[in-house]
Amino acid sequence: MPARPPPPENVRPRPKGEALAVLKVLAHDGADSTPVVLTSGEVGERIGVSQQAADRYLVALERKGLITRALGQRRQRLQLTPAAMAVLRTEYHSYRRIFEGPSRLSFTGKVASGLGEGRYYLSQPGYLVQFSERLGYTPYPGTLNVRLTAEALRKSSLVSDWSGLRIDGFQASGRTFGGATCFAARMNGRACHLIHPDRTHYKDVVEFVAADCLRDKLHLKDGDSVTIDLEES
Repeated sequence: MPARPPPPENVRPRPKGEALAVLKVLAHDGADSTPVVLTSGEVGERIGVSQQAADRYLVALERKGLITRALGQRRQRLQLTPAAMAVLRTEYHSYRRIFEGPSRLSFTGKVASGLGEGRYYLSQPGYLVQFSERLGYTPYPGTLNVRLTAEALRKSSLVSDWSGLRIDGFQASGRTFGGATCFAARMNGRACHLIHPDRTHYKDVVEFVAADCLRDKLHLKDGDSVTIDLEES
């Protein structure tokens, strides 16, 4: 049997059941911004388990880097880490989608030249097969880079909590090629996908793929402003 590929690097720890309930209790008490003082017994009472079980959950959450604990004689100071808040935001987003439907957002940016790596990566068979199967087309061999303002970048970062089309990483020719998640988009009204790599060296740039060359089809040059509309898959 072939070895199972390693999980993507951006996968977060996902506590379930009572462990997730502990994070919710701490968040309700304001532990996202300041430590809260609770005994394991008090935590257990809040989530409906024994003191011993609550202590096990707290130890496990600490090991996963989701909480910090400063132990006292009888009580402990508990605080949520940024990773824990990311987990809770993901939970929130999941429920919000159930009741409100897929997320949508719009922002603008300016076309920018990249490092020319998109053509190389999009020519890899390991990517091409997945793009064809999951996006429904074979992308033009190259990405279009769009540079964003701080506000647009903040908006676009919200997709990290969205459900999208997963492109798995793989190994070929002695190299490791990272995974990515794609989100359906329209650039100036033309269908494309935003590609969100698990690892990227860009800080203020997002990349797009499409069946055709977006620069040619939309008559774009560096510095031109474009409007992006995104919808959760």
